[in-house]
Amino acid sequence: MNTLTDSPHPQDGQGGLRRNRPFLTLMAAQLVSNVGEWLYVLALLAMVGMKWQATPWEITVMSLCMAVPSLLGGPIAGVLADRMNRKRLMIGSDLVRAGLVALFLFAGTLWQVYALLIAKGLMDVLFSPAKSGKLKELVPSGQMEQAVSVSASIEQITKIAGPALGGVLVGMFGISVCYGIDAAAFLMSALLLLRLPAEFRRSREAAGAQGLASFRKDLSAGIAFISGMPMLMGGLLLLVSALLVLQVADSQAVTLLRTIPDMNEGVLGWCIGASGLGTLLYVLAAGKLGAGRPLLLMSAGAVTMGAVFAAAGVITGSGLNGYGLYAVLFSAFLVAGAGAGMIFIPFQTLLQQRTPETYSGRVFGTVGSLTSAAVILGPVAGGALVTAAGPLSAYLLSGSLLVLLGCGMLLLRTAIERRDIRSSEAAAALPETAVL
Repeated sequence: MNTLTDSPHPQDGQGGLRRNRPFLTLMAAQLVSNVGEWLYVLALLAMVGMKWQATPWEITVMSLCMAVPSLLGGPIAGVLADRMNRKRLMIGSDLVRAGLVALFLFAGTLWQVYALLIAKGLMDVLFSPAKSGKLKELVPSGQMEQAVSVSASIEQITKIAGPALGGVLVGMFGISVCYGIDAAAFLMSALLLLRLPAEFRRSREAAGAQGLASFRKDLSAGIAFISGMPMLMGGLLLLVSALLVLQVADSQAVTLLRTIPDMNEGVLGWCIGASGLGTLLYVLAAGKLGAGRPLLLMSAGAVTMGAVFAAAGVITGSGLNGYGLYAVLFSAFLVAGAGAGMIFIPFQTLLQQRTPETYSGRVFGTVGSLTSAAVILGPVAGGALVTAAGPLSAYLLSGSLLVLLGCGMLLLRTAIERRDIRSSEAAAALPETAVL
């Protein structure tokens, strides 16, 4: 075996991530599945929001079906990712998801769509912490920031290309072709994941050796670890709060766009793509500027997104129409995407850098569960607000609250960073097994 190209932890001076073949394989699988996933998302929104003309509450229920599995199953999936073979979990999840997405081809009612979304969500929950833990296995800590940036870049590139390609495919061949491509993408992802190295056996086996008696303790390990690090806790609180407020309006983007006279269905895909482009531009800039102040960046991101969301509500209701309105909306989603990158990427990097590999599944499962709670509650509030006052009010309120959240964290940031330094100095004296 070539120790340079096949070793899970190549040295920084020997080519870094470009010579880390297992990492490149994982990223290739992510690229394939992400492209298919965005085609599927656009097809789903076009089918339910545009073709079936779903009400705001029906769209809200759809968002809930996507998020509930992560809320309820995130911590459990995290424990499984720390106890079981992560490679097998990812492959199994991909295979099941391929079959579930194919079933969307035969869905004829909203209830069938809801059931499929819940089932697919359960497989998404199994995959996510396993992938995060596998990334921790394959990449040394000194290269983690770069690895997170690469992964985020792939997500945003596919967010740009996927909806744009989906818009073309839906227009030329119909909605069904997007579901078929996504199912094939999951199968291809599973084949790529077969090339990953075998599971690395290390001390995390000891964490699962106590059997069922320790399962309940493991469920709380994620939040226990995060709560012991003020920077992580502060970032998580801001992330969850921002997601909650963001979802009030973001879950009703289709409803907002439907208020535009003679709105072309392709505009939705272009707006989603613009958001991905904005995040990608931030990721590229962050790679050069660094991310030494995560809470400062996250606060600035919340303020940016809030200002743009409020402006989008005002502009949409201003009477502007035609290509001028489309250009303004594209620009708004572009800037909002950059703001989203400023919130999510620094936190994701911080979380990967601070979390020991032995606890990565539980920590990421806990984060996924908490963020899913926000994704659930936000659309409920958004559905109620849009029904009562319309989508313009939802965007104005969501934007204003995001600005307030960002400003609040800016005021608390210095105190949190000082506490984090003291906690890190104390934790540095402890062995990894004593962290929890």
